[in-house]
Amino acid sequence: MHTESGSASPQSAQLGNVKRLPILISLIIGAFFSILNETLLNIAFPQLVTELNVSASTLQWLATGYMLVVAVLIPASALLVQWFTTRQMFLGAMIVFSLGTLICGIAPGFSVLLIGRLLQAAGTGLMMPVLMNTILLLYPPEKRGAAMGSIGLVIMFAPAIGPTLSGLILESLHWRWLFYLVLPFAIFSIVFAFIYLKNVSQPSKPKVDVLSILLSTIGFGGIVFGFSSSGEGQAGWSSPQVYGSVLLGAIALLLFVFRQLRMEEPLLDLRAFKYPMFSQTAIMMIIMMMTLFSTMVLLPFLFQGALGMSVYASGLLLLPGSLLNGLVSPVTGKLFDRFGPRALIIPGTAILSIVMWFFTQVTIQTTQTTLLILHICLMIAISMVMMPIQTNGLNQLPRRYYPHGTAILNTISQVAGAIGVAFFISVMASGQQRFLEQSTDPTSPVQLAESVVAGVHNAFFIGFGFAVAAFIFALFTKRAQAPEE
Repeated sequence: MHTESGSASPQSAQLGNVKRLPILISLIIGAFFSILNETLLNIAFPQLVTELNVSASTLQWLATGYMLVVAVLIPASALLVQWFTTRQMFLGAMIVFSLGTLICGIAPGFSVLLIGRLLQAAGTGLMMPVLMNTILLLYPPEKRGAAMGSIGLVIMFAPAIGPTLSGLILESLHWRWLFYLVLPFAIFSIVFAFIYLKNVSQPSKPKVDVLSILLSTIGFGGIVFGFSSSGEGQAGWSSPQVYGSVLLGAIALLLFVFRQLRMEEPLLDLRAFKYPMFSQTAIMMIIMMMTLFSTMVLLPFLFQGALGMSVYASGLLLLPGSLLNGLVSPVTGKLFDRFGPRALIIPGTAILSIVMWFFTQVTIQTTQTTLLILHICLMIAISMVMMPIQTNGLNQLPRRYYPHGTAILNTISQVAGAIGVAFFISVMASGQQRFLEQSTDPTSPVQLAESVVAGVHNAFFIGFGFAVAAFIFALFTKRAQAPEE
């Protein structure tokens, strides 16, 4: 770690003359379209099953493979951002992402489409740590809230609007246009960044530990793959593929943790957890990402399976909340700078708890207006918590931990999102099955709709418990102070 601290002072002096806004715009444009693709394709799956002549479980690899690559790459990014400059990392990530987008657009079959998606995922996996690490280097702690709020617009808004946007595109265009329309923006991002993006980091080129990379790949990849596969097929958690992958991943992850704590220059420096606000952030990020991703999956089941809404109508119903989430994030960032984290995180988690409880009371008679208001409140609550708690946790870290802190939180977000989706869907499915087993007419459309509501109720009850836990953690939040270097 000594190699980083040596360049800290001259680097800080150089950053004083850097124009921050063009750099921030460069990062936001590229990150928005790369993160957008995480959910953009999902709504086209039914169409792709027919057109590509593959089964739904095979096609699921377009989503599972995407999450796998991102989860595997993010831990290694802590090393990569210390080996390459900001420009090299960002431009490299966007070029890989653009290449993957082009391949997806012209793919003649499933195999080529999967290769394109994995390349897109590689670009996205490299993008997020660069984005957050650059903000930490570029802005002092007292101004980070507003900058991180702008990043929140990307992190939260892009995946949330993905299904709505793809629904609008697929209403009149072929699924390939999901990629054709993104490609020009990705290329524009490369050109804009080439002109305006400046280096804000100085490569220190620490030692590469191949075993750590291998263990993190098996560990995070095995857990994400196992949880993502649990919803496929009939076997579920009794499938050796599922529990075997999770067990292998857990063992590899345990070995990875032991190795990192014993190394002088670890791949992912877990000593960041000795800072209490950062540790609290990690716990709350797990809760919030599980809540966010699972809700994004549960609500379409409720809208379409229980209330009989079309995919297009479901997307439109989720649009106002998604838009407000993006618009509120920069505002909460500025409020964070002025009032600190407690003024946002405590009321945010309180609102989240109330909304999750109301979702447990939803019936097939619940109006679309009620669901619209609940979703808007949910997305506002999440924007009040996510970026403020993340900014507060990272603010407590010394400069040398920035690459590791951002990589840890991004890894946690990806893994928690994958686990949350699989866990809540399995809870919903089991609740639905129990309802139908007790039903006098399990084939009746009304009973099938009621079974979906029953399953969603079970999932949201657990989500309510998570939200209450987040509220309790929020009560212990303190404004973090950046330590002396």
